[in-house]
Amino acid sequence: MLGAPVRHGGDLLTEHHLKTPLSFEDVQKLALGDVVFLSGRVYTARDKAHALMRQKGCPVSLEGAALYHCGPLIREGKVLSAGPTTSGRMARYTEEILRLGVRAIIGKGGVPGEPFRNRAVYLAFPGGCGAAAALQLNVTGVHLQELGMAESLWVFEAKSLGPMIVAIDTHGNDLYQEVRRSAIERTKI
Repeated sequence: MLGAPVRHGGDLLTEHHLKTPLSFEDVQKLALGDVVFLSGRVYTARDKAHALMRQKGCPVSLEGAALYHCGPLIREGKVLSAGPTTSGRMARYTEEILRLGVRAIIGKGGVPGEPFRNRAVYLAFPGGCGAAAALQLNVTGVHLQELGMAESLWVFEAKSLGPMIVAIDTHGNDLYQEVRRSAIERTKI
């Protein structure tokens, strides 16, 4: 669902409220810098889960999924904290994960943008907001528990998870690359 435009500084951003499973049409309409709130099923995976899925396959269907680079803190079935982890550590798995049908990867710090072209988006979640994210997530399942709490593949039901920023869109635009280019241009004399 398309939300109302939001003014940030002098720019006009669009706010989107999406529900998983995501279609290609859902993510294709997202533009770099748009604000996203996500509801529905969200999966978590970090380094060890990605490596194990590479070896043994994924225990769930990720078609249309949102995959959150997160090592949550869970106690008695409740999410206490679910902040993003640095996505760069999982960059080597991006192509494989997107081939499984993932339409959105959530994390911080970014990953190379090329694999997302015509497939998916990367949503940047603010670092340091794990307690806030926990309020928007409920545990509905867990897989790969042998990896430990932080590395397991958790299944959450999200209610307006966000705000997240579209940092890589399906058109190949990459906010991280744009910021780097801008910084280089500003430092040239």
